[in-house]
Amino acid sequence: MQVTFAAPDSGRSYFERFLAGLSVEDRAVILAVFQDIQDYGFAAKGCEFRHIEGKLWETKIRAPTGGYRFFYAMITPEHMRVLHSYKKQGPKAPVKELKVARQRLREVLSHEK
Repeated sequence: MQVTFAAPDSGRSYFERFLAGLSVEDRAVILAVFQDIQDYGFAAKGCEFRHIEGKLWETKIRAPTGGYRFFYAMITPEHMRVLHSYKKQGPKAPVKELKVARQRLREVLSHEK
């Protein structure tokens, strides 16, 4: 599966910016899981996939200092575009994080047409 990361027109992806603020250990775990997703698709180990709404999905990854959530969209059946990342704070996604993910989804889908 191809995994790509949404980015503003100015360059660096939101995912790269998010990773830069994490510990080396958490970064290593997250990058390893995304490599597994590329290699094995939805059979990847170390994460859970869940449908949120419409074209918006999430994967949860547990790292040494806690859990992380990554919102994504399936551009094609073999292309995942990661839209937004945040550190999990509770059982439900905060409204603020969902709002960001929805906005980035709209941007990505408008560029795909």
